[in-house]
Amino acid sequence: MTADTAQSLARLAAERVDHRFKGLPPDADGLTVAELAGQRRNLFTGGFATPVLALSAERLEHNLKLMETYATRHGLAFAPHGKTSMAPQLFQRQIEHGAWGITLAVPHQVRVARAFGTRRVFLANELVDAAALRWIAAELDADPDFELVCYVDSVRGVELMDAALRGATRPVDVVVELAAGEGARTGVRTEAECAAVADAVAATPTLRLVGVAGYEGEVPKADTERVTAWLRRLVALAADFDKAGRFTGLDEIIVSAGGSAWFDAVAEVFAEIPELSLPVLKLLRSGAYVSHDDGHYRKLTPFNRIPEEGALEPAFRLWTQVVSRPSAEQAFVNAGKRDAAYDLDLPFVQVIRRDGTERPATGVSVTALSDQHAWLATTPEADLEVGDWVGLGLSHPCTSFDKWQLIPVAEADGTVVDYVRTFF
Repeated sequence: MTADTAQSLARLAAERVDHRFKGLPPDADGLTVAELAGQRRNLFTGGFATPVLALSAERLEHNLKLMETYATRHGLAFAPHGKTSMAPQLFQRQIEHGAWGITLAVPHQVRVARAFGTRRVFLANELVDAAALRWIAAELDADPDFELVCYVDSVRGVELMDAALRGATRPVDVVVELAAGEGARTGVRTEAECAAVADAVAATPTLRLVGVAGYEGEVPKADTERVTAWLRRLVALAADFDKAGRFTGLDEIIVSAGGSAWFDAVAEVFAEIPELSLPVLKLLRSGAYVSHDDGHYRKLTPFNRIPEEGALEPAFRLWTQVVSRPSAEQAFVNAGKRDAAYDLDLPFVQVIRRDGTERPATGVSVTALSDQHAWLATTPEADLEVGDWVGLGLSHPCTSFDKWQLIPVAEADGTVVDYVRTFF
């Protein structure tokens, strides 16, 4: 950990708990985060107010270790996507678990990472905003240890970047983004256009071409065959660029892909990268693994296809309380769209707590969300009363983290051992 990172994280621990942070004990107001963590309060008996989102300490550590092991086993460098959590404490833990750096998507996220001492950033997006580019140039000029790589996918974009960066001491490193196909998201559609963008980069003093990249999750009608074919196009593009001498003067060539749904295909194809004129940094960027989930990524994770490599564990649980039981078929808990991810799936009712006892939530399901309520359907076998705590599983980590500024990290017995601060 750098001194800058340690100082910044210490400032987080010194932040005062108050009304900004949902779910925390009201009687903790005025304590620092470190003081509250030191009390090791119990999530269920320590004064926490529902709704409250918690991360499992054990499952979080399991997921961090699993992806570290996976990347090492397959010879991959790892820059997990920080947009998932926007939590510098988790960035640091990911780096401690072997991450090369952190992937981000927009300039604000880079500013957060830099404020907490992150030394390597892969910006998996095009960047043409002049103000942001000038700020990045100033960061690069001020800190020789700071490394940033970002996408380019058009000659016009290269021209805008060059205009904004004139006068900078260090060039900005860029990778040509290969689109995942027609109708996909950003990226260059053809290899000929990729060459034109690379030529434009070579003609500027402010940019340096260091590799190629893309996102296989955008492959239309993605399946193993289509994703693998696109990844082989990406590898071939790197080889063609290398043969043409486009990487002369570098120490290594970056080839990067890898969301959270197809990293097994990335590992397989990147293992086939032929010997190039320079070492290749095979950079994986999966991000949702850190908390995993109970819905979207539980279904999509590559570990379903490769169970011998391990399994991620869902680390989030949203604790709510039954506030109304108007009929035998219906109940309402006090968490809704402001608290729970709902863009991919509704929350999943998992457990019920009453009088210190936890049991499966048989016969209870979420049917809809209002802003501050979840609508529950209950069958005759459901045992549910006003006042019960109801634990919900969530789908999509990215839209779970962003609703909570300070998230308790609880051990299996409910002891809260840490608090994760997010910056969205």
